[in-house]
Amino acid sequence: MGRPDKSKAKKRGLRRFFSWKKLLGTFFVCCLLAMGALYVVYVMVPVPTANAEATMQSNIYKYSNGKILARTGKINREIVGLEKIPAQVQKAFVAAENKSFYKDNGVDIKGTTRAAWSTVTGKGKQGGSTITQQYVKNFYLSQDQTATRKLKEMVIAIKVDRQMSKSDILAGYMNTSYYGRSAYGIQAAARSYYGVDATRLTTAQGAYLASLLQAPNQYDWTSASATGRKLVEERWNYVLDNMVGEGWLPADERAAMKFPVPHKPKPAPGMEGQTGYIVEAANQELMRQGISEEDIKAGGWTIILNIDEKRQKDLVKAVDRQLEAKLDRKGDKKDATVQAGATSVDPKTGAVVAMYGGVGATEHWMSNATRRDYQPASTFKPIVLASALDNRTVTQDGRQIGLGTVYDGTSKRKVVGSDIPFSPENEDNRSYGPVTVQKATNSSINSVYAQMIVDVGAAKTKKTALDLGMKDGADFGQTPAMSLGTMGASTMDMAGVYATLDNHGKKVTPTLVKAAAHRDRTVAPAKGTGEQVISREAADTVTKAMTGVVQNGSGFRAAGDYEAAGKTGTSENNRSAWFVGYTPELVTAVGLFGEDTKGNQVTLTDTINPGRANGGRTPAQIWGDYTTGALDGGSDASFDLETGDSATFAPDPTPSRSTEAPEEPTETPTTTSPDPTAPPTTTSTTPPEPTRDPVTTPPEPTSEPPVTDEPSPPPSIEPPDPGPDPENADTVRPRR
Repeated sequence: MGRPDKSKAKKRGLRRFFSWKKLLGTFFVCCLLAMGALYVVYVMVPVPTANAEATMQSNIYKYSNGKILARTGKINREIVGLEKIPAQVQKAFVAAENKSFYKDNGVDIKGTTRAAWSTVTGKGKQGGSTITQQYVKNFYLSQDQTATRKLKEMVIAIKVDRQMSKSDILAGYMNTSYYGRSAYGIQAAARSYYGVDATRLTTAQGAYLASLLQAPNQYDWTSASATGRKLVEERWNYVLDNMVGEGWLPADERAAMKFPVPHKPKPAPGMEGQTGYIVEAANQELMRQGISEEDIKAGGWTIILNIDEKRQKDLVKAVDRQLEAKLDRKGDKKDATVQAGATSVDPKTGAVVAMYGGVGATEHWMSNATRRDYQPASTFKPIVLASALDNRTVTQDGRQIGLGTVYDGTSKRKVVGSDIPFSPENEDNRSYGPVTVQKATNSSINSVYAQMIVDVGAAKTKKTALDLGMKDGADFGQTPAMSLGTMGASTMDMAGVYATLDNHGKKVTPTLVKAAAHRDRTVAPAKGTGEQVISREAADTVTKAMTGVVQNGSGFRAAGDYEAAGKTGTSENNRSAWFVGYTPELVTAVGLFGEDTKGNQVTLTDTINPGRANGGRTPAQIWGDYTTGALDGGSDASFDLETGDSATFAPDPTPSRSTEAPEEPTETPTTTSPDPTAPPTTTSTTPPEPTRDPVTTPPEPTSEPPVTDEPSPPPSIEPPDPGPDPENADTVRPRR
């Protein structure tokens, strides 16, 4: 016998371990194990919550004309529903990224495996993900290119495809993708590249935005190299050709398309200048409407403001011309203390059409338009008059209060009928003697209004003030000094009060927000107008009184080619100076405030001009400059007043006028002779009774410091004004 063949024996031994049956069995076992492992992974990998950046959105703030004022938030994104995106734009994204999107189960096994293998073996990063996978990566995971993340992406994509509709997945993908230019989502991209909302994108524009996703920065046409432009145009053509191939775009329409060159990028509107003040005020208004601060910070709001772009610019220019151009903020410490604030309101709707918060929200953080820490001073006096008229108040000696009622205008005169001693000093300690309420309003005579509030009652006056729109602060004390505006108020508060007077006594509440919408809800804007809070006769009579302030009184610098009513105000120690006024179409409150670098209130004296910075100077000039521009040079509109008997009176004696007006208002005191302007039915031309404390009576000390105001206007070259016609109480003097 020969020896056995060892090689054959070895082959037979190998076959025992590697037979076809065993190999096939092993293969099936491995497949089962792999399937089991995949099942375990499928079960154990949940669909996570969205990552923080995926849900971040910006808030968009727009002027009333729709132009964007500001965009806030870390992520420039505004999520929109698929129904707002044109159908062919949707198809362009599918044609660019995943033609089988509507048919697949959310995963491209071959593409994903190829991409994962390339990454693991170090051959470079590759794509291969479906739209669903890219949505999962953007919304749930990170942008890391690792095998673990790829596996999770695939598993979650399968689950998401089963749980969500294709429309929701496509919308999520388009809203979470990054398009370059700091734009996240189709809406931000549409605005950044083409200046339109996503709903107005053309097919060609949509195909370009879809092409961008492959290389956003490289494919931005305006900054791309020649190679980048060639590549993105090729990509654009590829997208459109795929749409034709899928039957989503007619060939003839495709042939007529030209490459849609995008706009040059613009910097995102920031918070500098007046923008920050306006945005913050709008947010505060939304919070008063029930929107939480957290909701606002989460983003996704489109907020249309009542701010009129032209009038906003007019207001800023007026402050720049009348104030900032005259100050040396860097070289003069006193000039640097001057702060300006203003609010302008439409009296028919309550819409805040313009606002000035200060030199800039990034430089002076507190808004001078909404702060309430300064006194409104004599701009409160019309409220005292309104309360007297609305309550049909009589004087201490029983005379009905109206514009012709005579009061004693003696400086430091002790008020009669008050438990709280008060003897306010008039401007420059000037004594006027007997004067009408109209004259006292024109010249802002403190002693008259201090007595009037005692006649009315501080509690009734406060109620009128709150009804008109002032806020009940802790410093709103019910004392005679309240007549001089010793409480705190903002320019927005005072604009609302005067707008209510302009609106014939129907409540006006200044509102900034015209509309606010989120993708899943809307907010009803605050109501700008309300019910009658004082009688029309009372409101209109106050308006008539304040036309005299502009025509013949301390507010003469606000006069222009329009009919206007207004009131000046200068607070204690000249810490604030105001002019609040209105035409039939527009109400504006302007204030100057003295504030040092530590936020303390300081005097305005010797800042914008030598001496006092009173409300009849710079604030009135700002008001007039702005109003002229806001009304396009002027207006023929007239006040429609129903004043009744309370506005009937003979005119005050007119001082002689020279042919040349001095720079400063006249300071010459009037005599103490009786004022003959009282109507015969309510008073006489004789001096007040002794109980009304004649001029010779020494004033009693007061615990409250005096509040000063402006003198009368300078003489004019115009002939004397005969004043209102006593035969026609509703007649208002024509504009100058």
